[in-house]
Amino acid sequence: MKIVVLDGYTMNPGDLSWKDLESLGECTVYERTPPEKVLERAAGAEIVLTNKVVLDGAVMARLPALKYIGVLATGYNVVDTAAARERGIVVTNVPAYATRSVAQLVFALVLELAHRVGHHARTVREGRWTASKDFAYWDWPLVELEGLVMGIVGFGRTGRAVADLARAFGMRVLVHTRSPKPPQKGVRFVDLESLLRESDVVSLHCPLTPETEGLVNAKRLALMKPTAFLINTSRGPVVNERDLAEALSAGRIAGAGLDVLSTEPPKADNPLLGAKNCFLTPHFAWATRAARERLMKTVVENVRAFLAGRPQNVVN
Repeated sequence: MKIVVLDGYTMNPGDLSWKDLESLGECTVYERTPPEKVLERAAGAEIVLTNKVVLDGAVMARLPALKYIGVLATGYNVVDTAAARERGIVVTNVPAYATRSVAQLVFALVLELAHRVGHHARTVREGRWTASKDFAYWDWPLVELEGLVMGIVGFGRTGRAVADLARAFGMRVLVHTRSPKPPQKGVRFVDLESLLRESDVVSLHCPLTPETEGLVNAKRLALMKPTAFLINTSRGPVVNERDLAEALSAGRIAGAGLDVLSTEPPKADNPLLGAKNCFLTPHFAWATRAARERLMKTVVENVRAFLAGRPQNVVN
């Protein structure tokens, strides 16, 4: 069985082992594959694994040996699942491997906005504390989370994990979700407008769909408190980036923390790169070693299950 990994670097930059996958067949791992090399590298492979390399119907049509596509992530929009189904190709993903890691980064961003730890640590290193006339200083209002309202848009596994952490900080939790949920202790379900108006922190955890693209726009940002923070660790296009940059620069909201953007890596002219009080991280919420170890384990289990005739985590 010929197995090809098209872009294995982000999942395993060298601190994990491919040996379990290699035990399942003739395995070739490429760190990155540009579009023009996909057909050449995947030729003759029955199993192809991809993270961000696009596999559309036209590519599949030119890979007659292909029987299985494994996505090295939870999101699988890089694969034309309908075309795969028509050709009898099984497509799998890896759900829920990074839930706690993503929730952890949500609060890393919240706490950075609340305390500006990076800025203050840098000014200490530059000698400002040594030269200070006072025993303490701070350059922004410092925010205590207890008693504030965390608004969570989307209430899947990650949204629920964020709610757990918010309650641990003593925050009240509002949730907006399109999927009906049974009543839950410590959570109040509300419409989106109410959530935006009442929340001190709004954290986005919804999938990218035609309905959620541009969900956070100028009109909805105008509903938020001027002291509120926006956090996005879901999908970049859920936020209208120009509208957010303008709201931040005008002080209509107090700050934002985003791990995802509409184009990744971002173009140099992305308005959020220079926006006021905006903290951007390079889409790494999922990438703790613990999460990547779980990802690798499930990738191998998915392939093993397919070879045994009992495919799991099938998305098509």
